[in-house]
Amino acid sequence: MVAPAFLEKLSFLYQPYVLFVVSIGYVLGELGHYLIGVTSKRIAIDLHYGDITCQLNTTEYHLNQLPVQCGSANNSDTCLSYNINGTGYCEWNYNGLGLDYQILAGPSFIAVFTVVGVIMGFLADKYNRVKMLTICTVVFSIAMIVTGSVQEYWHLVILRMIMAAGESGCNPLATGILSDIFPEEKRALVMSIFNWGIYGGYGIAFPVGRYIPTLNIWDMGWRITYYGAGVIALVIAILTGLTLKEPARQSIGEETTGNGKKASIWSVILEPRIIMLCLAASIRHCGGMCFAYNCDLYYQQYFPDYDLGWWLFAVTIGIGSIGVVAGGIVSDKFVAKMGVRSRVIVLAVSQLISTPGAFGSVYFSPVWAMITLGISYFFAEMWFGILFAILVEIVPLQVRSTTVGIFLFVMNNIGGNLPILVEPVSKAIGYRESIYIFYAGFYGISSIMFLLTVFLMDGPKQADNPKDFGHDNNICTTVDETALPTITNGVHIPRIGTENSKL
Repeated sequence: MVAPAFLEKLSFLYQPYVLFVVSIGYVLGELGHYLIGVTSKRIAIDLHYGDITCQLNTTEYHLNQLPVQCGSANNSDTCLSYNINGTGYCEWNYNGLGLDYQILAGPSFIAVFTVVGVIMGFLADKYNRVKMLTICTVVFSIAMIVTGSVQEYWHLVILRMIMAAGESGCNPLATGILSDIFPEEKRALVMSIFNWGIYGGYGIAFPVGRYIPTLNIWDMGWRITYYGAGVIALVIAILTGLTLKEPARQSIGEETTGNGKKASIWSVILEPRIIMLCLAASIRHCGGMCFAYNCDLYYQQYFPDYDLGWWLFAVTIGIGSIGVVAGGIVSDKFVAKMGVRSRVIVLAVSQLISTPGAFGSVYFSPVWAMITLGISYFFAEMWFGILFAILVEIVPLQVRSTTVGIFLFVMNNIGGNLPILVEPVSKAIGYRESIYIFYAGFYGISSIMFLLTVFLMDGPKQADNPKDFGHDNNICTTVDETALPTITNGVHIPRIGTENSKL
């Protein structure tokens, strides 16, 4: 028949299509996650939560033109008395910050995200991942839509928790699906593209959260951003359920064992290399979350006369995307020669290089802040995809998704909740100084910890007889004599008469 033959010719598009669908779903989930950081001031004014401060309420003047800075006022009367030629330039209003915001952005989301993520990881090792991913996407999309209708602060907290429950399954479920349909030589790049969803959603949140509310479409203000994002996410959920199919589960990387014994989840997660990798990732994640939750509010507070929304979008989406791809390519090129250890080296070096730029993005005025942020982002955003490429390559098949879920549980509980300390530390030493510590400082600490993790990783495996391959689907039956790994298309092929590589 013509139709099946035609579809067979297009089958090569299925892999990139799967990557596209799950990645867009993840982008939208992360958009819902981070949109609160950009819309918080508007929502706080509407729902009345958080801190009230004196703020610049006009774009007609630059800060250096003001006779007195708005931030120096500690009460409404003083704030409203500041004027230029009789025209006031300050307002006493909610600024979107404070403990209420930090709880909303971090703990209320992370508490549910991490716990449900572990459950999703466990279920993903046993049940159909495509169906579960569809349900998860439906849950967070509906939560986003309903968020647009909230009338009380506690409504927002509850919906953030529901949104977190839905999004928690995206990473462990999609990671398992992608690792089963892509070969090793593309894995870090694929994981990087998928996990770029975090930064894609975060980057898109700037123009969506800043500029769409100002259009006041149908007199909805900030609410239309949640309605729109939620509806688009619902469309992606439908595509996920109707067009993706559950792939066969495959053993990859170092993960297979020759004795046929089922791997114990505790024996895996308590390995020194897993623990060290998780701690390093948690510290790095804290740095990223600190900047994600605070950067828009930080720049609005310190540079209210500059509109940096499109600049932040360009840096996070444009330069961040290049960094993601570069990290995946570099890691995939090195891994064939140096083993999984090379991926960790790339992690350590990239985060070390990104640290000075992260410091500069907070230290400098807007122009140089954006330049140094771009430099930092190029190297910093290499990390997430490479991290999970490492994880799926050193974890046994039977507990892969469970391990990813537990890993995310620890990483998000530490990295996602530590930014709440920004609030008390900022009260003690200043908002900018607290960002120095929890953003740039934690980047530097994580680079050192990743470097230490290198020494706990195995080097490249020596092949006893690289010609002894079985036959499976698209697996080649011949291989270059110099090839070290016994990996083809992401599948570990046991050598005849030898024991498989052990974890």
